[in-house]
Amino acid sequence: MNRRLAVMMSGVAATALLALSPAFAQSKTEIRVIVAHYSDHTMGIFQGMESDFEAAHPDVDIKLEDVSWDNLQQRLTTDIAGGTAPDIAIIGTRWLLDYAANDIAEPIDEYMTPEFKAKFIEAFLEPSVIDGVTYGLPIAASARAMYYNKDLLANAGFNEPPKTWDEVVKAAQAVKDKGEGAYGFGMQGKEIETDIYWYYALWTHGGELVQDGKSGIDSEAGVKAATLYKSMIDQGLTQPSPTGSNRQDMESLFKQGRAAMILSGPWLRGQIKSEAPNLNYALAPIPVGTTQATYGVTDTIMIFKSSEHKDVAWQFLEETAFSDKHRVEFSKKEGFLPVMKAEAADPTFANDEQLQAFTGMLPYAKFAPLIPNWELASDAATAALQRIYQGQAEPQAALTEAAEKINEAIQE
Repeated sequence: MNRRLAVMMSGVAATALLALSPAFAQSKTEIRVIVAHYSDHTMGIFQGMESDFEAAHPDVDIKLEDVSWDNLQQRLTTDIAGGTAPDIAIIGTRWLLDYAANDIAEPIDEYMTPEFKAKFIEAFLEPSVIDGVTYGLPIAASARAMYYNKDLLANAGFNEPPKTWDEVVKAAQAVKDKGEGAYGFGMQGKEIETDIYWYYALWTHGGELVQDGKSGIDSEAGVKAATLYKSMIDQGLTQPSPTGSNRQDMESLFKQGRAAMILSGPWLRGQIKSEAPNLNYALAPIPVGTTQATYGVTDTIMIFKSSEHKDVAWQFLEETAFSDKHRVEFSKKEGFLPVMKAEAADPTFANDEQLQAFTGMLPYAKFAPLIPNWELASDAATAALQRIYQGQAEPQAALTEAAEKINEAIQE
């Protein structure tokens, strides 16, 4: 009887615990974090942050959600419209203007101490500042450089990387003339950042994306840049049909030793190390037309104004996400540039000579302008470039038509 009674009592106790456990779970402060998927490393890095923060704060439950970049903007738009926005999310910095204008992003200047703010590399913090107000922190940063295959160029008679676009054309022609099946210059013409791949030539020919509040893509510099790219396609100096190649396709050509030169970011170094460790390559600045330039990029992590736990959300960012430990791990594994001074001083980055091709260009970095409807402007430029590359329109006509669409979008 005693044994039977004990079993009955244990069942009652278990039922009571089950009834209580939801109350205990609900007593925790839940912080939803939408994480943009950079690579297969991303969630593991953030799970480490989650584990460390929850160990220090047992009353907090960090909920991570992994969302691909292709779906991220639409996902956030849907959540915001439905009143289910997360507490924290990674976003494209260029989206921040709309979020700030529509009172979606929480200003964070009141949360930041001067000491915390001083930890950042200023060039990467600035893009998250709008009209003097800081709306987010740089979670990822990169600049762009030219990757070149040392063997392919040397076999074509070039022992030094091209410094100008004219030299790029000559080197690409020499690679083609060798007849070894490699392409002189890998060119992107499909999907996200097709327009950016052309902005390199626009900027280095002295052009600007926005001039006096209007699109500058149909300027003399813009036409020269588009004509340059189209001429390389027509001469067979690029891979066939660049409008069928996205960024990953182009980078794959380089890793396979089939492209002598491409333009890309620091993440490619990590891919080469693991996927093509014997590739003999080096880095150089973006070729010059009339001036030096590169593309500076940041992604932002922000707190939503609708969050009911902003103080805890900020605590997660300050204490854990932007701790030296996790910042070094993130930038190292994802292949980005350091955004904080302590990261830059870490031997992983400080002793890396290749990074100089990126960091040395930061004084000449161009960032995507914070203008309304930037995505529409990007799409219009991409569509125009694809028509040019395919021979369906002349550069001046296509760029002028696109500029008119962009002006309508940014002046709404």
